[in-house]
Amino acid sequence: MLPLAVLAGGFAVRLRPLTKKIPKSLLDVAGEPFIFHQLRLLRKKGIEDVVLCIGYLGEMIEERVGGGEPFGLRVRYSHDGPRPLGTAGALRKAAPLLGRAFFVLYGDSYLDCDFKAIQAAYEQCGRPGLMTVYRNQGQYDNSNVIFEEGDIIFYDKKNQRPEMRHIDYGLGILQSRVLEHLPAGEPADLADVYSKLVLEGRLAGFESPERFYEIGSRAGLAELAAKLERECH
Repeated sequence: MLPLAVLAGGFAVRLRPLTKKIPKSLLDVAGEPFIFHQLRLLRKKGIEDVVLCIGYLGEMIEERVGGGEPFGLRVRYSHDGPRPLGTAGALRKAAPLLGRAFFVLYGDSYLDCDFKAIQAAYEQCGRPGLMTVYRNQGQYDNSNVIFEEGDIIFYDKKNQRPEMRHIDYGLGILQSRVLEHLPAGEPADLADVYSKLVLEGRLAGFESPERFYEIGSRAGLAELAAKLERECH
């Protein structure tokens, strides 16, 4: 399986004051830090090599997770440094650890999906990027993708269109070369990288039938906690 980058460097402003003194990845979910659940799920799905892209209070994550041995993973770290680099800037910095191609996962996403099928779709598509999507129909958050027969036709997180039925699932695959145009050490947004690939016809899509869970909001945090507690009983 490809290595996987987790984008865990954000300030999690929407969850304040919960995240004033603790990074979002370490928020308690069903009795454990969220990232423990996330890493165990990744190992279950076949992932072995994880790079955590950290920033705000990232040293706390490194202290709790360490080298990943309790999760059956190799975990390494890429630090933003003195200023936030944003999602794409963080990947640009982490690229030497990730190699030619890698999964990228949002740090607040819990995705019980078929990672092997997603990687197979990427390997077959012949393009430098793939975005996983879910047919959301505006149910869990605002839909932001027009997806047709394996192609991402349009993607915009800020400006919704009526024909948008799908949502960025929180998981993609990128070749590191698509980040090379970004200035090293400068902030950049992954959404802009995806949008550029869409315009160039170089972003494939994979539709996951499993819904996503996230802890980017208080409602999402509560919903995932309820799901995990149900599964434990």
